[in-house]
Amino acid sequence: MQPQDLAKKIAAKKAPTVVDVRSGIEFRRGHIPGAVHAPAWKILFRMAPLPSDKEAELVVTCEHGPRAQIAQALLNSRGYRNVVLLDGHMAGWRRAGRPQET
Repeated sequence: MQPQDLAKKIAAKKAPTVVDVRSGIEFRRGHIPGAVHAPAWKILFRMAPLPSDKEAELVVTCEHGPRAQIAQALLNSRGYRNVVLLDGHMAGWRRAGRPQET
């Protein structure tokens, strides 16, 4: 998903679930508004606060991409069918001047 598309959905109050798989320190330094903190290990052990609806739209992000790709595969293996990666991830989100929560 393109950052501008996600930003529009957030502004319209129609945001998908944003799954941030970075470390706790990274997440606390700034994340996409409304994002769920769910490192890959929490997804693996079914400890992440994810929607129960396996058809829910999920947008996965990390800092640069590799952890998000792992998380996407884990989510797919857990039955989630609508999982996409955020283009540019958090590094791109910040470069674009998009809002963050801390």
